[in-house]
Amino acid sequence: MKKLLAIFLLISSCTIISEQDPQNFVTTFETSEGQETATYYEVIDYYNRLAAAFPELQVETMGETDSGLPLHLVTYSPSRKFDLNVIRQTQRILLINNGIHPGESDGIDASMMLIRDLLTEKLPTPENTVITVIPVYNIGGSLNRNTGTRVNQNGPKSYGFRGNARNFDLNRDFIKTDTRNARAFAEIFHKVQPDLFIDNHVSNGADYQYVLTHLFTQHNKLGGEMGTFLHETLQPELEADLAKKNWDITPYVNVFNRAPETGFSQFFDHPRYSTGYTTLFNTFGMMVETHMLKTYKDRVQGTYELMTSMINLSEKYHSQIAQARIKSDNELLMRTSYPIQWEIDTTRSTTLNFKGYEAERIPSEVTGAMRLKYDRSKPFTKEVEYQNYFKPKKEVTIPEAYIIPQGWHQIIDLLALNNIQMNTLAVDSTITVESYKIDDYQTRNQAYEGHYLHYNTKVASTKVDVNFKAGDIIVPTDQPGLRYLLETLEPEAHDSFFNWNFFDTILQQKEGFSPYVFEETALKLLQDNPELKEEFERKKAEETNFNEQWYYQLYWIYQQSDHYEKAYMQYPVYRKLK
Repeated sequence: MKKLLAIFLLISSCTIISEQDPQNFVTTFETSEGQETATYYEVIDYYNRLAAAFPELQVETMGETDSGLPLHLVTYSPSRKFDLNVIRQTQRILLINNGIHPGESDGIDASMMLIRDLLTEKLPTPENTVITVIPVYNIGGSLNRNTGTRVNQNGPKSYGFRGNARNFDLNRDFIKTDTRNARAFAEIFHKVQPDLFIDNHVSNGADYQYVLTHLFTQHNKLGGEMGTFLHETLQPELEADLAKKNWDITPYVNVFNRAPETGFSQFFDHPRYSTGYTTLFNTFGMMVETHMLKTYKDRVQGTYELMTSMINLSEKYHSQIAQARIKSDNELLMRTSYPIQWEIDTTRSTTLNFKGYEAERIPSEVTGAMRLKYDRSKPFTKEVEYQNYFKPKKEVTIPEAYIIPQGWHQIIDLLALNNIQMNTLAVDSTITVESYKIDDYQTRNQAYEGHYLHYNTKVASTKVDVNFKAGDIIVPTDQPGLRYLLETLEPEAHDSFFNWNFFDTILQQKEGFSPYVFEETALKLLQDNPELKEEFERKKAEETNFNEQWYYQLYWIYQQSDHYEKAYMQYPVYRKLK
């Protein structure tokens, strides 16, 4: 009996060893010698097989996407413990997002090899970092596989499409949340609450020597202890660590159809983008942008090396990262004002030793016009001005709370999705609040991701007593989601819910007047109000267009009267002042 048991244990042990043999987990990228990327189903099968063989790995399904398939969350925890609420007390959590644009598949393949090499101890086992991965975020786009849509890109042989199952660009959807993908991402993000976030991409722009570029969230916008740590420690040490491995990296080259040696500015990641969104919850965020014209093999390997460097930095600075986030949370809650618009600070910049290629303008053989052409036989290293400092353009005072009438349930649902703490008014109440009227705005003439975005929005503010109903929502600002609240509920913020058309019903008048009827009412208003009549006559005298337009005259009187509807241009989110 003992012999049988020993044989059974030996066989079981051999089976486990065999299952964990790295040769069983060679990726499509590797078998194709760097020419191909795995399909969506190959990716998910790969992670499921890894999880079956290694107890340090967990694969979960979360939410649903527009494709009808759920997102997956892969968690690598060397301790074999997967309660993230417990983990974050002592360890840092890195979240890696792949395939937001499935044609940019570098991160998909690099992450598969990264997790395998951690499990098989080809890479050092991290002691202070747990790694989570979304294997493929844009599942619909990944399933829409083709060979031609990435016209500027050098491999792989076939790949997914940028638009998702409903043709949304998911890297514009983190605030408006039109897609199920974005809702599922929010569910994952708030479950994981990562300290560090990497979103893997491929660039589409100028030519230069680098395989890798980075797009960290803008450090002035991040602000506080986190902004300082990002700018002075995390970014330069990542660059230095990669340089030691002969993987030079530079900031994302933010130019279009011009040579980068003339200088360029940092890309400003507004909240619609993944790193802009994660910054709202004080997560260190960065995009990896590999260079489209480099070989697919080099791009994937470079992405792999960058992620290993980031893990090394998480290990080295795990306590400082935690402290910086806590301090920034506390600093934010102590603030009385918050910047909602930014501009480049032209008084400061950074000088890059930029490795590019000589470029010239030559006549196009297609159009006859002058075109840009790079000469790869003429590499150079030049000092290039990089404008990576921004300053506030407009700030708002932070209210004690926002009050949202319960009928605006779409807004309330999005706040709940993002873990915003809310209270419900128990009884009808009259509250003194700051009220906004939309004073001016402009609107895009062309559709953008399913919307006609507003911009250059301006508001007029007054203090008023408003009668709120039982069931209306009070949203205190003294909470971790403060940035999210300010960026979405302040109409003048770049990616506010107002600018994304959530409140467009207030931009249309619902009532009006018939001129032949209102004539008598207008006359009585002027007769009963000498000040109004004086202003009316002055306006006619000073404004020729007004004087010549009888309807505008009646409409102006109508606007000054109690008959003019209060809902028109009335922003329906109110600010309870401290």
